[in-house]
Amino acid sequence: MAKTIFIDGRKIQCDDTSTILQVARGNGIKIPTLCYYDKLGTVRSDNRETKGHTEHDQLANKCRVCVVEVEGMVGLQTSCSVVPADGARIFTDTPAVIEGRRMVVTQILEKGKHNCLICERNGDCELQDVAYSLGIEAPRFIVDSLEERDESAPFIIRDQNKCIECGRCVAACHNLVVNEVLDLRLRNGRTRVICDSDLPMGASSCVQCGECVQVCPVGALIERKAIGKGRPYEVTKVRTTCPYCGVGCQQELHMNGDQIVRIKGVEGAKPNDGHLCVKGRYGYDFIYSKERLTTPLIKDAKGEFQEATWDKALDLVADKFKQIIKESGPDAIAGVSCARSINEDSFYMQKLFRAAIGTNNIDHCART
Repeated sequence: MAKTIFIDGRKIQCDDTSTILQVARGNGIKIPTLCYYDKLGTVRSDNRETKGHTEHDQLANKCRVCVVEVEGMVGLQTSCSVVPADGARIFTDTPAVIEGRRMVVTQILEKGKHNCLICERNGDCELQDVAYSLGIEAPRFIVDSLEERDESAPFIIRDQNKCIECGRCVAACHNLVVNEVLDLRLRNGRTRVICDSDLPMGASSCVQCGECVQVCPVGALIERKAIGKGRPYEVTKVRTTCPYCGVGCQQELHMNGDQIVRIKGVEGAKPNDGHLCVKGRYGYDFIYSKERLTTPLIKDAKGEFQEATWDKALDLVADKFKQIIKESGPDAIAGVSCARSINEDSFYMQKLFRAAIGTNNIDHCART
C-alpha cells in the first residue's frame, strides 16, 4: 500500500515496506552509511526482515552514521532500520543530525589506525568520504597499531586495525556466497572479525572468492595483487565478460594504462550480480605471462619444438586430420571448444567438426 512521507520538506510517495534510507536513495536524497549494503539486506525496527533470516543479516544500527530526525520520535533514528509511518516528517541535515554523525565517525576513526595517505583504498574509501563530507580533519586521539596484518592468504590481506566492525564481510560470507568462514567475535574487550575458530585466513577454510573485499567499505580487506599498482583515482574502469566458463559473469576491470590493477564484479548485472569466483577475480596473470605462445611451434625430428609459420602449422594439422579419418574414420577425432573463445569462434568450431570432419564429437569446456 502506498503512503506519503516528507523528507526535508519534499513530498514523496513510497510503499509500506521500505526503510527511510531506501526511500531516500530511491529519490536521490543522500544519507551516508557505512554498514548498510543493498544486496546484503537488513532487519528493520519492526523486526520484519527484507532479506534473509539469520543473525548475519542484521546489519541495521551497527554504524549509526545514517541517523535522521523523525518528527514525533525521541532522539535520532537510524534510517536503515526505521520504516516510516504514513505522513512522517523526516529531516536529514539538521544540526543535531550532523553533530550525531560527526560524533559517530570520530569515534570510528579513533578506534582504528586509518592512515589514509598510504592506504590502498585512499580515494575509494567510504569512511574517508563520510569524514570529508562532515568536515572531520583528524581524530582527537591517535592509536598505535593494535595487531599485525594477516598476510597468510594468497590473494587477500586483512588489516584488523582498519576494521570498523560494520559486519558487511560476515554477512556476505554467510548469505551471499555461503562459505560461512568469517564471523564477529569479542576478543580482549574488542569486537573482531575472525576466520573459522580465529585462524589466520591462509589456514582457514576461506576459498579466496573475494566477496568480502568487494563489500568492505574501508581498507581492512585488500587485494594483495593490487598493492602499489595504482590508486583508485588513477584507474580506468572497463566492463567486460569473464572468459573462464560458460556462465558469462560481468566484470569491471580497473586498468592503469594497459595493466589490470584489480577486477570487481559488476553490481546489479546479470547473471552474477557482483559475485565472482576466485579465478574470475584473481586469475588474470596469464594475460602478461611470458610463456604465452605468440607463434606456432612444431616438433622436429629430435622431438624439440621449433617456431613455424601459421600456414605450415595449419597444413600439418589438416594432413594429420586427413590421415586419421582415412585410417580410423571421422569419429576417431574429437574437439573441445574453449570458454575464452567468442560465440562466433565456438560456432565455427562445431561447424568444422560436424560439417567438414563429419563427427558429432564436439563439446565445450564449460561442460567438462
